[in-house]
Amino acid sequence: MYSIAIIPARYSSTRLPGKPLIDLGGKTMIQRVVEQAQQASLDRVVVATDDERILHHVLDFGAEAVLTHPNHPSGTDRVWDAYHQLGQTADCVVNIQGDEPFIQAGQIDALLALFADEATQIGTLVKPVLSQEELLSPHLPKVVLDAQGRALYFSRHPIPYLRQYPSIDWLQHHRFLRHIGLYAYRPAVLQQLTQLAPAPLEIGESLEQLRWLTHGFSIHTAETSVETIGIDTPEDVKRALAYLTNRGNG
Repeated sequence: MYSIAIIPARYSSTRLPGKPLIDLGGKTMIQRVVEQAQQASLDRVVVATDDERILHHVLDFGAEAVLTHPNHPSGTDRVWDAYHQLGQTADCVVNIQGDEPFIQAGQIDALLALFADEATQIGTLVKPVLSQEELLSPHLPKVVLDAQGRALYFSRHPIPYLRQYPSIDWLQHHRFLRHIGLYAYRPAVLQQLTQLAPAPLEIGESLEQLRWLTHGFSIHTAETSVETIGIDTPEDVKRALAYLTNRGNG
């Protein structure tokens, strides 16, 4: 199976301008993402960016990058643009977020393993919820699955709602799962996703994957126990630097 990872990396960010080029312990964030991806069982890793500063930086540290249209409405559209430019057929296209510098090779490989099943259209990761803070945070979407591990629904609210128990006790009575925003697609499916109109559920929850479910696509999941550190704010940068310091100190 030939797999290509594409890493969308925009320069503009409301909360953290120039985010991909932020220094994290001597390497930029985008370099760390690329190097983590290169440790996985991928055949090709490409950065998709709208900014020539990011493009040249990636080329300078020896990785591959393409310049995409600046006005894509989502990372999914940017991934399709980049894949189309590559002119190479793949069995699986992986969308790795450009603000996940500590993504693990094992997480990517777990996603790729889903595509051994020819029925898999889209793959993503889920992780058990371990704390009340995680459960109640609207910034950490939750997901419920069917018996085959396919996503039934994603929500920023805890799901399911356990009506017979107070919410403070929910984790004692149910195994809740949260969504990790790493995706993989069959290329033909990826192309179709970019042509879908926004759906009411997606608009309400502000979760793009609900558009795909609304239009009948299936999303298979693999489970991970690894925590990730996404970088969205200056506070996240501080957390990432602290993580690097602690890791360096053993």
